[in-house]
Amino acid sequence: MKLSDRMERMKHRASLAKGDAPVALVLKNGKVINVFNGKIIEKSIAIDSGKIIGIGDYEGLEEIDLKGMYVAPGLIDAHMHMESTLVAPDQMARIIVPRGTTTVVADPHEIANVCGLDGIKYMIEASEETELNGFFMLPSCVPATPFENSGAILDREALSTLADHNMVLGLGEVMNYPAVIAGDDDMLEKLDMANRMIIDGHGPEITGKDLNAYVINGIRTEHECTTVEEMEERIGLGMYIAIREGSAARNLDVLIKGVNAHTKHLCMFCTDDKHPEDILNEGHIDYNVRRAINLGMDPITALQLATINPARCYNLRDIGAIAPGYDADLIIFDDLATFDISRVYKKGKLVAENKKALFETKKIDPSRVLDTVKIDTIRPEQFELKLKTDIVNVIRMNPGSIVTERVVRRVSLNDKNQFTANRHLDVVKIAVIERHGKTKNIGLGLVENFNLKNGAIATTIAHDSHNIIVIGDNDLDMSVAVNEIKRIQGGITIAQNGKIEASLELPIAGLMSSESMETVSEKLRLLRKIAYEKLQISPKVEPFMTLSFLALPVIPELKITDRGYFDVKTFNWIGIEVEEKH
Repeated sequence: MKLSDRMERMKHRASLAKGDAPVALVLKNGKVINVFNGKIIEKSIAIDSGKIIGIGDYEGLEEIDLKGMYVAPGLIDAHMHMESTLVAPDQMARIIVPRGTTTVVADPHEIANVCGLDGIKYMIEASEETELNGFFMLPSCVPATPFENSGAILDREALSTLADHNMVLGLGEVMNYPAVIAGDDDMLEKLDMANRMIIDGHGPEITGKDLNAYVINGIRTEHECTTVEEMEERIGLGMYIAIREGSAARNLDVLIKGVNAHTKHLCMFCTDDKHPEDILNEGHIDYNVRRAINLGMDPITALQLATINPARCYNLRDIGAIAPGYDADLIIFDDLATFDISRVYKKGKLVAENKKALFETKKIDPSRVLDTVKIDTIRPEQFELKLKTDIVNVIRMNPGSIVTERVVRRVSLNDKNQFTANRHLDVVKIAVIERHGKTKNIGLGLVENFNLKNGAIATTIAHDSHNIIVIGDNDLDMSVAVNEIKRIQGGITIAQNGKIEASLELPIAGLMSSESMETVSEKLRLLRKIAYEKLQISPKVEPFMTLSFLALPVIPELKITDRGYFDVKTFNWIGIEVEEKH
C-alpha cells in the first residue's frame, strides 16, 4: 500500500473516531470490559472496516442492542499445537472460534518433524482460510533431540526462509535445553536467527545458574511449569508463564496460586495439547478462564491472562483489547461467573453464535503432507525381546502426567530368555518404529502401570518425531496393529486376537484428519471404549495421549525412541537389562 493511501485511511479513521460520520456497526448497551485498567463501562463500541473506531456515543449504519451483555476481547491461546486437535486447521477453527478463541499462537513442530517446511507451510496456508488468527512459531527442535530419527531436519538456513512471513512471530519452544545451556553451535545459530523475535521456552526443572544460562540468549516464555516455585523463579527473570490446561497436562489448579498483583502481568493461558473430545466437552481457552474464575480468580484478571497479556508477550499490537485501532475481535456473554460465550465477532463480523460457526472454510490441497508412513510389513518376531537377565529397567507411567519414572523390576522370561507378559505383573512391551523411511529402527522397551491386557494399541502420534509407537502384551497383536497403521497411512488402531477392533484414520502427516472434530471425537470415543472394556486399561489412564508422550525424550524421566531407552535426566541411552554391581 502506498503511503498516501495509508494516510488517507488514517485520516478517514480519525474522522470516524471524532463522530463526523456514521460507522459501519455500533454495538450498543454493552458492558465493555477494559483489560487495561480492569474497569467495566456501559458504553457503545463503534466498528468500521474491521477495526474498533471508538468507545462512546456513536451512530452506526447498523446498530445492535446488546441489552446489558458483557463484551470482552477475543481470547488468545498463548501456546498450542494444532495437530493435537487431530483435525485440519479449518475444522479446528470451526469449533474453537465459536468458543471465543479468535487467535492462537501455534508451534507446528509436530507436523514439521514429519514433513519439514512443507508441513509448516501447509498449516499456515490452511489457517489463512479460516476466521481465526493463526500465528506461528518456527519449530526450534526438528528433530526434538539428536537422539531419535524424525522425518526432517530444520536448521537455521531452512527456518530463515519463513522468518519474515507475516504470520510468523518467532522461534518455537526450545526443548533441547541441554544444548542451550551447553552453548551448542547449531542451537545458538537458531537463537541468533530469532534475535529480537519472541523465543518460546520449554525448560522443565531447570533452576539456578542453569536457568540463567537458558534464558540469557533471549528465551522469554515457559509453559512447562508444574509448581509455583518454578513459576516464581521464571517470573523473577522476566519470563512470561503460559499456564497450561490441556488434556494430558493440567497445571492451572496449582499455578493459579502463583498469580497475584505482582505477577499477573506476566501470566497467560494456553492449552498446549488438547484432544477433540475435551475441546467439545469443556471448551478451549474459555475453559481456562472459567476454571480460573471457579477457583477464585477475579474474572477481569482471568480475561487479562486470556487477552492482553499474550498479545503483549507476542507483540500483537492490533488484538487483545477493546480500544481505538484494535481489531474488532469480540466475545459476547451474559455472566462473568459462568462465562458462557454466546456470540463471537471477528473484525466486526459476526462469525459464531450459540457455539455454532457462521462461516465457511476453504480446504487446501494436502497432498504434500500425505503418504508419510514409510515402513515394510512388520512381523511378530521383530518384537521379540531377548534378555540376559530378568532384572530390567522399566518405564513407570503416572496416570494424569506426562512425567515418567525409571524403575527396576523382575519380569518373566520364557525358555528362550525372551520377555513374556505375566498377567500378575503389570509390565507390557512397548516399541517405537521409525516410520519416515530412513533407518527401519525398532526400539524395544517395557512399561508399567498401563494395565493393558490381551491386545495392542498403535499410533503415529508419538511426540515429537512421530514415529509409530505400539504397546501390547503379545507380539502378534502388536504387528497386526502396526500393519494397519501402514495401511491407513497414520492414525490410531487397536488389535486383539490377531484382528483389528477399530481405527481412527489420520492421513494428514499421520497426525490429523480432514473430517469434522465431532466425527473424529466419536471415533476416538469408540476406540477409548474398546481400550477400557476389551483391553482392560484403567479408566485413570487416557490411553492414546499417554502413549504418545512415552516417546517424548525431553520430558523426564525415562522415555523410548526408535533407538531404545532414553534417560532424560542424564540425556543418555540406557539398556533394558540392569547390570549387576560387583
